[in-house]
Amino acid sequence: MLPPMIFLAIIVIGMVAGWIANRVVGARRGFTPLELLLVGLAGSVVGGTLFSVLLGEGFELRPGGFIGASIGAILLLAVYGPVRDRMGKTAS
Repeated sequence: MLPPMIFLAIIVIGMVAGWIANRVVGARRGFTPLELLLVGLAGSVVGGTLFSVLLGEGFELRPGGFIGASIGAILLLAVYGPVRDRMGKTAS
């Protein structure tokens, strides 16, 4: 079991990754803070894990994982944005 501080660190990293992704690809789309948190967490899990493993850092909190989390969140937000826009147009 992971220590509680790791969970807090993962949430903070997810929030920062979501914010960075919003600045890079979604600034004009009006994403809610909850959407950014969820995209950041998902990007953090996928991108951070893949990047950490590729760099040989393992599953520890290191700078490579944060870079991967940000890249993962950017890619995820780039895909999610148009999907959300399209779903919003069909629902109205």
